[in-house]
Amino acid sequence: MSTKIFGIDFLTFEDFLALRQNKLKVQLNDDAKQQIRKSQANVAKIVASGQTVYGINTGFGPLCDTKITQDETRQLQHNLLISHAVGVGNPINKELSRTMLIAKAHALSKGYSGVTLEVVERILFMVENDIIPVVPEQGSVGASGDLAPLSHLFLPLLGEGEVWDGDQIISTQEAFAKHGLEPLHLSAKEGLGLINGTQFILAHALHGLEKFNYLLNLADVAGALSLEAYAGSPKPFEEELHKVRPFPGTILVAERIRMLLKGSEIAFSHADCGRVQDPYSMRCMPQVHGASRNAFNHLKELAEIELNSVTDNPIVINEEEAISGGNFHGQPLAMVLDYATLAASELGNISDRRSYLLLEGKYGLPKLLTASSGLNSGFMIPQYTTAALCTENKTLCFPASADSIPTSLGQEDHVSMGSISGRKFNQVLGNLEKILAIELMYACQGLEFRRPKKTSPILEQVFERVRSVCPKLEDDRLIGKDINAIIALIQTDEFKSIIV
Repeated sequence: MSTKIFGIDFLTFEDFLALRQNKLKVQLNDDAKQQIRKSQANVAKIVASGQTVYGINTGFGPLCDTKITQDETRQLQHNLLISHAVGVGNPINKELSRTMLIAKAHALSKGYSGVTLEVVERILFMVENDIIPVVPEQGSVGASGDLAPLSHLFLPLLGEGEVWDGDQIISTQEAFAKHGLEPLHLSAKEGLGLINGTQFILAHALHGLEKFNYLLNLADVAGALSLEAYAGSPKPFEEELHKVRPFPGTILVAERIRMLLKGSEIAFSHADCGRVQDPYSMRCMPQVHGASRNAFNHLKELAEIELNSVTDNPIVINEEEAISGGNFHGQPLAMVLDYATLAASELGNISDRRSYLLLEGKYGLPKLLTASSGLNSGFMIPQYTTAALCTENKTLCFPASADSIPTSLGQEDHVSMGSISGRKFNQVLGNLEKILAIELMYACQGLEFRRPKKTSPILEQVFERVRSVCPKLEDDRLIGKDINAIIALIQTDEFKSIIV
């Protein structure tokens, strides 16, 4: 297993995936520990000097002009966490909370946040021993960082809040008793260093990117299967066409479609047919899927920058200077998350159109993909579901980053709402997964009417896996069960391994 160093090494999106798959370990070394100690010493010197520095010896937000005595600094940090833990709604996924802990530990270890080594080591102990805090999904406006979620995330440092025990939720006190832990007492700047930051937004971006990457590949596979079922032309995917408009995403998707069709008997069996053009949803896959891939690349680039950034406030430069700025503002991720949400939604829109084309009863396919329509409704109704999911996704495409409601008595007068952007992005991806499952069901049914000709070896493998949970439809049955079976299938590691 390879190792990266918190606060020292640059962590990539691929590193995040390796961490998720237990193929990478991240740890502190002596250099990182020295960075943390030096930063905490700088804060101690600022406190001792008596100079006024926001968040170290002042109140917060609109109370920034209120001076706090040296004796009160510890209580100030404690009060900060318990007063800001006001999130509501269901808990976020446990893995999102874990990612928040890892991302915050990396940022704190860079030595600009003024926290003690003890705090960072306790965070890492929680990760390593699966003591993962319970964090409500709602309450962050994405500037001054993700204050409410991060406060919940770090309540357990004080012995407060709740944590996950496997799939169950228990009190932090129960977890401490189990592991022999005692609450920490925060020093100057530590509370603010913990709860200022964008780790809630970032965790949603990283987990969304992981799923988006897979669904981009799955969309190409589902589209290629639909093209084969429709007896569509492979010409729009030829390399020469895309060289003259060389967007990276477009070139990649065209290349992937060519690869997916390689060796197909169906693709070239109708080369001299009288059809001039296929509808856009078939022939424009490189342009539409490719645009979504460009959005993926943009989000990946910015998420990597954020993963390796210091996003709390103030930033402790040295023993004489701590700069109060706006590194906690979530706008850099909020805007690109809204863009990625639209990109994911578009994959669902074009998938729904391909499914619809397969129902029309053209080019050798029976109407509604059943040989005995009338008595049987065939596959009429699943497209209603994709239509509903597409519209739900469209309503989620309103950019949260376009809105701002002032908070903190006007001190925080422009906020990003990036936490909402991140949550909506993952909701849309969840809907997209269902839309693509239905397209796979339709495309595999359509291929049945192209037999005995076969599609490519890769697509035949996908066909066989879908058929293992969803047999060919002859007469009406409870196909809702088939849809759920395909959704479950595409979530398995076995199926993911064949979606190249």
